[in-house]
Amino acid sequence: MKIEVFFSPSQIDDLFLRDKNVVVIDVLRASTSVITALNNGAKEIIPVNTIESAVKVSGNLFGDVVLRGGERNGKIIEGFNLGNSPFEYTEEAVKNKSIIFYTSNGAPAMWKARYAKNMLIAGFVNMSAAVKRITELKDDVFILCAGKHTQFCVEDAVCAGMIIKELMEDKDAEFEFNDSASAAFTLYKSASKNLVKMAKTCDHGKFLIDIGFENDLEFCTNVDAFDVVPELSSNVIKLKKKADASVPHVPISIDTSGGKGE
Repeated sequence: MKIEVFFSPSQIDDLFLRDKNVVVIDVLRASTSVITALNNGAKEIIPVNTIESAVKVSGNLFGDVVLRGGERNGKIIEGFNLGNSPFEYTEEAVKNKSIIFYTSNGAPAMWKARYAKNMLIAGFVNMSAAVKRITELKDDVFILCAGKHTQFCVEDAVCAGMIIKELMEDKDAEFEFNDSASAAFTLYKSASKNLVKMAKTCDHGKFLIDIGFENDLEFCTNVDAFDVVPELSSNVIKLKKKADASVPHVPISIDTSGGKGE
């Protein structure tokens, strides 16, 4: 399997990703919110690449079972039901709902991969489940970091690097990594001792702290909080893999006192 990492969607176009296996990462915060929403019972996520598209798509669906979620400049969009904080995507808020989803960076990256053969959503919060699903594909995989306004984001690169690290531990599989994947692995090694610190000191993390979302940073770096893998299906993102039904779901508790990442 060849694993390639792209640090920004601006590096590739929609057609390049057609019929490819794509993993989309936007740690802060779109990937984490999508994973949380589907884990908590949302029916599906419909990513769009403009706010206007979100309004248009939701207008064509049934109002009481459809929510608009997302952000512009980090904050909830006027007229939307939810923002982009994973804390908002509770079971009470999202269960059995379709969510039209727009964010500044993550949703457009998901939308760009709409022609993929398989498109997975990954983050720290579903790391093990995502890595397992990647190995099941037994085919080349492209890891697409959402970045920020076409620019490199260290938190997405570190998450991609953790995926690389986990894949490398599978002694029964052979992987080939491009230079970006190797660089991401190096970044992960330097950040792995304290993912929360990494999130709080990266550019986007500092921006989120400034606008009041510091608690989100701990949530988004809580490794393996969920055992689910959102995956593209018929142009929407749904839950592809759930945890063992015999194991009850326990909501994660976030320590906001400054604990370390895994």
